[in-house]
Amino acid sequence: MRIHCKVVVIAVCFGVFLLLYFLGGNAADDPLLKEVGEEPEEEDRNSSTSPSQLGRDVVAKFARKSPAGVGVRPEEPVGGRKHGRADSRGASVNAKSKTWSNIARPVSRHTRAEEVMHLAVVACGNRLDETLTMVKSALLFSLKKIKFHIFAEDPLAPQFEERLNQWPRSISAKFQYRIYPISFSVGNADEWKKLFKPCAAQRLFLPVILKDVDSLLYVDTDVLFLRPMDDIWNLLKSFNGTQLAAMAPEHEVPKIGWYSRFARHPFYGVTGVNSGVMLMNLTRIRSTLFKNSMIPSGLSWDDLLHPLYQKYKNHITWGDQDLLNIIFHYNPERLFIFPCQWNYRPDHCMYGSNCKGAEEEGVSILHGNRGVYHDDKQPAFKVVYDAIRDFPFEDNMFQSLFYPIQTKFLDTVNTLCGRIPQVFLKQIEKTMRKVYEEKVVHHVRPQK
Repeated sequence: MRIHCKVVVIAVCFGVFLLLYFLGGNAADDPLLKEVGEEPEEEDRNSSTSPSQLGRDVVAKFARKSPAGVGVRPEEPVGGRKHGRADSRGASVNAKSKTWSNIARPVSRHTRAEEVMHLAVVACGNRLDETLTMVKSALLFSLKKIKFHIFAEDPLAPQFEERLNQWPRSISAKFQYRIYPISFSVGNADEWKKLFKPCAAQRLFLPVILKDVDSLLYVDTDVLFLRPMDDIWNLLKSFNGTQLAAMAPEHEVPKIGWYSRFARHPFYGVTGVNSGVMLMNLTRIRSTLFKNSMIPSGLSWDDLLHPLYQKYKNHITWGDQDLLNIIFHYNPERLFIFPCQWNYRPDHCMYGSNCKGAEEEGVSILHGNRGVYHDDKQPAFKVVYDAIRDFPFEDNMFQSLFYPIQTKFLDTVNTLCGRIPQVFLKQIEKTMRKVYEEKVVHHVRPQK
């Protein structure tokens, strides 16, 4: 009987030992690390590295990748650094970029990548401060993170980098930027550069240069966001199956619109469109053949631009905007039209108020063309620009931004655009309340 008991005890102990060995071996193969990490190289598989050490190596390799997918080394500063990038013609293009902090976060198979909005701007000449004020307005109100694609002349590039890297950490955590040189993939670069305002034609080549970007909002340097960029970004979801870009009409009233009275070339619709604010699905643009008056079979975006310019260069006044009007004249089904409050210009108030959407909802995006931010012709526009430019980032927005605008508007009520202050103030007040609720109230309110 004693012998049988001993045999049973030995068998039980051996079974427990096998169970512990099996469990210990499986524990070393962490399924999470296998899901996140890359396939180990041949020398790693043959080495004597322990499973735990291999797991740490995989985590370290993953941590070296920033959330935006741009590789940065942990020892590098968060600020801009140079990258070599090949453009559409294979030429090496130097660009400066700034990435978010590369902190490793817990990863699970159910984690979804945070959506990032893309915004492009082209700056040449004396547009540094104006561009930075536009960028600032986008960051003050937007909720999602933004990646800025800044195309700038060589002398401006280091100035952008220096100024952007001086902004407080609470703001720099909300955005990423990359600085690109001015470049044109086809035709004579000097001709393109002088087509209208300096470098403005660069916007035509964004689908060609930004091949890794799916969707993009382009704005002129003299644009100010008075509500979150998130709201116009969401209009991408309103595109139907054929639409690939969105713009606002050049004018609301045909009899005083420029295109309807003076254009010597085809243009979109009744009054044409204004390209100062342009939302684009770049993936669709790159994959579409555009109807035109030159080749019956259609042309890709890249192949269309130069022959179109050659055909109409003696008939266009507003440069790249005229070329866009010609393109969408022949392809109207490709364009989504958003209302005038998303591109509100002096033309909407200097001939009397003619933007009903702004009267009802307030201005969403202010476009200070005609140089009105820098002269006294339309002081209502200048009041808003000066207030945003001078606003200290971490001050209270109601006290240091909204109330000064409201007060200074009293001096503009006798001007053409200043006599309708609610158009300028309604949306910005609403936006500030929304941002305040998102950033303060929701965090302070005790959870039930």
